[in-house]
Amino acid sequence: MQLSRLIERWGAPQGGPALDPGQELGPVCTDSRLLRPGSLFVPLVGEHFDGHTFLAEAARLGAQAALVQRDRAGLVPAGLAAWLVDDTLAAYQELGLLWRRQLAAPVLAVTGSAGKTTTRELLRSVLATAGPVWASQGNENNDIGVPLTLLQATGEHRAVVVEMGMRGLGEIERLSRCCEPDLAVITNVGTAHIGRLGSRGAIAQAKCEITSALKPEGLVVIPAGDPLLDRSLAAVWGGRVLRVALAGEGFEAQADWVGQLDGARQTLTVGGVVVPLPLPGAHNARNLLLALAAAASLDMPLDPQRPLELALPGGRSRRLRLGTIELLDETYNASPEATLAALTLLAGSTPGSPRPATPGPGAAGAQPPVGRRFAVLGTMLELGEQSLGLHRQVAERALALGLDGLVIVDGGPEGQVMAAAAQGLPRLALVTSPEAAAQALVAWLEPGDQVLLKASRGVALERAIPLLERALGLGQPPQA
Repeated sequence: MQLSRLIERWGAPQGGPALDPGQELGPVCTDSRLLRPGSLFVPLVGEHFDGHTFLAEAARLGAQAALVQRDRAGLVPAGLAAWLVDDTLAAYQELGLLWRRQLAAPVLAVTGSAGKTTTRELLRSVLATAGPVWASQGNENNDIGVPLTLLQATGEHRAVVVEMGMRGLGEIERLSRCCEPDLAVITNVGTAHIGRLGSRGAIAQAKCEITSALKPEGLVVIPAGDPLLDRSLAAVWGGRVLRVALAGEGFEAQADWVGQLDGARQTLTVGGVVVPLPLPGAHNARNLLLALAAAASLDMPLDPQRPLELALPGGRSRRLRLGTIELLDETYNASPEATLAALTLLAGSTPGSPRPATPGPGAAGAQPPVGRRFAVLGTMLELGEQSLGLHRQVAERALALGLDGLVIVDGGPEGQVMAAAAQGLPRLALVTSPEAAAQALVAWLEPGDQVLLKASRGVALERAIPLLERALGLGQPPQA
């Protein structure tokens, strides 16, 4: 993108050497620690930081120019060209949009209460069988991450996949206007962040904001069978909608795409094509079906001869072998729907389930038999007035599924409610820290057992993993 596009939007920059409008825009950088000569510096302002304090450093490092908030114009050093804007975050998002409009590749946006990162990676993997794809990295699904994803895409990419998260109304609308997607995927409408939004209806409204700047000829791909999602989407989008369902769920008549899940063989069959599941579980099969339908609608269907390769961020659907124990690491975050799905997956595990690509300590030799199932569950945050009821529901499901034991990590009323609801399980422990959870769990485990770890990010349940590694792989007991 040439600097002339910025000049058209914000006029000529102030100060510094004259810039050639035909010059190409340098790498856009919001972190002064990553600045390189020729970068365009965009200093962002947060509650506890102000990037404008690093404008002098940007000039010293040879920045091409900077976008600067008008109320901080006095911080611009001599010799640094600067465009003055009202808000640098809004300007950063406009930069992303300007670059997006120069990309020939379609932009696909993904949101949902649960499974959006997994679906993003499934979609990237499916599309990648047809050519290079750029997708959001890690947790880049917010006001800063979405324009960053767009600005990192190049003309070599056949598609761009953008994940969109939210914590309240209006956020996804803003992100949609930043990237003007050609296609949108909504994985589901659940109860994550219900404490902030108040109801599933408000959550559905927020998720459907993804259509705010969807191209008029665009497409929305959703799961069939959710009347609330259907109504919310119809209220804001009159264009094409494609629905998917798994056979046997009861929503086949409402779906445009129906997939047949074979849990024993870990395959999904769609239109006569058999696709191995890269991740186990019906919820992941449904996410894969969303990805397959989206890719096919863009005439970029899966090449069945190329295996799907996923690179999920840590703490999401990660399987580890700790000695003879198999661990499902879901510690990154938790919503009620995602936790229920993970519990169902744990309870339905069978011998021969997928093993980790990089084994942990003690993984050499024959695979152990699948033994008992244990779950370690921490608090699910931001559920507001419904928190106690939703935590009770999760514990009741653990009991109904017949798990062999449950460790609850919570020092508040949610933990007490879960402990009461799970009475009747063979083993039950209520602790207040991940370290104590590891200590309780190790006392129960035997060769071949399986363990699920699931909690909201704030619980930091991943702290239990190295303790379990030491206890189960090297024979050293964890310290609470």
